[in-house]
Amino acid sequence: MAATFTFINKCREPIYPGVQTNPGKPGFPTTGFQLKPGGRAQYRGVPGTWAGRIWPRHRCSTGASPAGALSCASGDCGGRLECNGAGGQVPSTLAEFTLGGGAGGGKDFFDISNVDGFNIVPHGAGCRARAVTCAADINAACPRELAVTAAGGGGRTVGCKSACAAFNADEYCCRGRYGSPGECKPSRYSLYFKRKCPQAYSYAFDDGSSTFTCAAGADYDVVFCP
Repeated sequence: MAATFTFINKCREPIYPGVQTNPGKPGFPTTGFQLKPGGRAQYRGVPGTWAGRIWPRHRCSTGASPAGALSCASGDCGGRLECNGAGGQVPSTLAEFTLGGGAGGGKDFFDISNVDGFNIVPHGAGCRARAVTCAADINAACPRELAVTAAGGGGRTVGCKSACAAFNADEYCCRGRYGSPGECKPSRYSLYFKRKCPQAYSYAFDDGSSTFTCAAGADYDVVFCP
């Protein structure tokens, strides 16, 4: 059963959502588009087995050449409007979906993830029966060692990296000897993200309080600045 995704921008600036489909899954109707302040975009016919991630790009500027050029201070996917399979540059807040992923196809799974960091406040996603949000400005008090600032932006923080993205260390990235839930524990950095956004993933094994379900065939809203 196909789903409808509605994107809503309640921010005061344009947002450029990016979409990346997981390998082996049917594609989403778009891989990137512009959403003006107060704007809404709706995509029908999203395959009922689609799986992938959606993230916001912001503080973007367009170029005259090449056609479709787009440069974003956060979430950039290669300097273009359509991401065409590329993921967003970290840090990026993600909305992740696996439609029809339950036993017998009876459930959709979704989450909001700050595992790759955070780049815009706030970010919400969900179906009519259940929605989750990240409703705090993580950038405002981002630890200095995680902060990403805009070039020429007067030091303005435009994103907050996760500890994994910032330090590339096994204990933060849950790999190597830390590649299991028993070995990879929350760090002081992931706890900062979790306190700010308790419904969102804060590190790789944060499943218990961060994965949500809707009945298969549900329609979804993805809201920026809800």
